[in-house]
Amino acid sequence: MDILLSPIILFFLLGAVAALIRSDLAVPEVVGKALALYLMAAIGLKGGVQVSETGFTQDLLVAGLAGVALSFLLPLPAFFCLTRFGRLGPVDAGAVSAHYGSVSVVTFVAGAEILTGGQMPPAGYMVAVLALMETPGILTGLWLAGRAGRTAPSSAAHAEGHLREALTNGSVVLLVGSFIVGLVVGSEGFAPVAPVFEGAFRGMLCLFLLDMGLVAARHLMRSRSLTPALIGLAIGFPLVNGTIGVAIGTLVGLDTGSAAALGVLAGSASYIAAPAAIRLALPSADIGLPLAMSLGITFPFNVLVGIPTFAALARWMA
Repeated sequence: MDILLSPIILFFLLGAVAALIRSDLAVPEVVGKALALYLMAAIGLKGGVQVSETGFTQDLLVAGLAGVALSFLLPLPAFFCLTRFGRLGPVDAGAVSAHYGSVSVVTFVAGAEILTGGQMPPAGYMVAVLALMETPGILTGLWLAGRAGRTAPSSAAHAEGHLREALTNGSVVLLVGSFIVGLVVGSEGFAPVAPVFEGAFRGMLCLFLLDMGLVAARHLMRSRSLTPALIGLAIGFPLVNGTIGVAIGTLVGLDTGSAAALGVLAGSASYIAAPAAIRLALPSADIGLPLAMSLGITFPFNVLVGIPTFAALARWMA
């Protein structure tokens, strides 16, 4: 209940309710982008500072390998369920699978803050794991779409273009870059800017999630391609994937907070990096469908239910 009644979740609910009652409440787009940039820079910088203090440990290597393996493999059962139960064609199923194989930066930021507030802070190296998990799932989703022989990137030029698009995505560049900055400057170099990146972090996150609540609810109301089966899958995927992530994190010896964070990452779905890559590589895919599922259903579900569930599961498994 402490997690569910935290300001972070309540501001998200406020935004969603405002959208549902058709209020004119809005966060200007430029402000929303500025908040997103701030949050990604802050989480990357703080993660780099933490790793600079602890060094590159075995836990970092193990967590990174586990995260990459999850990102590569999770689209496979998702693709099967989407074609079998969701009745989607291979191209759309591959596009949606790519979103659920990749990760959501915002879900991780919210999850890390909620876990920290619950006395389960994830290790700083989980920011590096987040960056590593952005791209592999997208590649698997595109491979699945290509196996059917439909419109998919079969040539080396298409694959190279997609990989370049994924690796140069703004969120990846900012996360990795700020992580490296934190790694270089360490705690002493971070101290002068700590009031900005630590003192204001929770307040900025509340405002950002207010905006995300507005966006998610309005996107969901506009969607016309969601079916009951797809809505069920958009809820089932994060629960199953997140549980697998927590279990693997616990089995490989991660601390409780980091195991919960790996569950948050595995249970999340991309709505920033994946859409950009899918638009380039699968132009015939219905991009509105994976966005409605990942942003309209999975993201709110994770903020309200998934993150508290993964935290409780990590405590129980530990």
